[in-house]
Amino acid sequence: MDGKRTSGAGIKGAAAFGNPDNPYHTSHYVPDDGQEHDLHHVTYVPVYPRTILNRVKVPSLGFAYSLNPYQGCEHGCIYCYARPTHQYWDLGAGIDFERKIFYKPTSAQLLAATFRKKSYQPGTILMSGNTDCYQPLERHLRITRSLLEVFVRFRHPVSILTKNALIQRDMDLLRELKQWQLVSVTLSITSCNEALRRVMEPRTVSYARKLNLIQQLRDHDIPVGFIIGPIIPGLNDDQVFQIIKDAASAGAQWGHYTLLRLPDPLPALFEDWLVRFFPDRKSRVLKLLKEARQPLSGQGSYRSYVYGDGPLAHHIQSLFNTAIRKAGLKVEIPTLSFDHFQHGIPRLF
Repeated sequence: MDGKRTSGAGIKGAAAFGNPDNPYHTSHYVPDDGQEHDLHHVTYVPVYPRTILNRVKVPSLGFAYSLNPYQGCEHGCIYCYARPTHQYWDLGAGIDFERKIFYKPTSAQLLAATFRKKSYQPGTILMSGNTDCYQPLERHLRITRSLLEVFVRFRHPVSILTKNALIQRDMDLLRELKQWQLVSVTLSITSCNEALRRVMEPRTVSYARKLNLIQQLRDHDIPVGFIIGPIIPGLNDDQVFQIIKDAASAGAQWGHYTLLRLPDPLPALFEDWLVRFFPDRKSRVLKLLKEARQPLSGQGSYRSYVYGDGPLAHHIQSLFNTAIRKAGLKVEIPTLSFDHFQHGIPRLF
């Protein structure tokens, strides 16, 4: 069937309603039965890459590598900029991204092998750069936990980004890493309004639970901050002050944000999502996004890629910085230590 967007009544429990066109396909299928499809069946596929680290080419980010033990994500965040990566697997960036999950069983072995190489240049590793390393499948596979055990064994720094409370399970390893100044944790927060959060990221933990997690991490002396990711003008930009105030009260030490960016084919997915959940706001949200980001994909300099450009984007940045200063928070993630890194330790794998 031809056409640029998916159709149908949507998929229960999913943020996306189908799959937009994949530019790597010569044809595509669009369901037209008008029925709501259930998101109970999720397919998990093991993959075996040769390497596990991705070099980050933007020094100002504060980390040298990213590590992704999973590709695709059951959290179902409609705004996720990683969705297009599923198209390289001959899959869709919509519902396929949420229910066809790739996992890397040999992640820990690959990381240990990398750390043993004489050519390896230590640098802070972000886990994860694309999809959440604590998404639901991790509860059973424990790949992220096995990676943390490697970080502990080699005493190598790691910075963790997540929006899932499953990280609580690994508090013992986080405390051990903290002894040598080897870990920081950033919690992703999108909204302090639960009704909005549930439709933006339908299978993540509540706002209250994220705040509680910040408090727990601080109680264990784990460096923790947050990122409002993303700010969407016309939807959650009015919540910036409240989120920062609440996160600071919970014990957060730093805060960041990103402005929504929509690489192809996310514009079609996002517009369909707005039609379903916020039809009265659709025109305004898209208008404000266009004002704050040209084009919507956020191409250009790194700064405009993250924060947008133009008067509206600058206003949001000023608002955020004012709230951060008022809360007494920093914007920099603490520097981690490489003083204890060990190359040549015995093999366990």
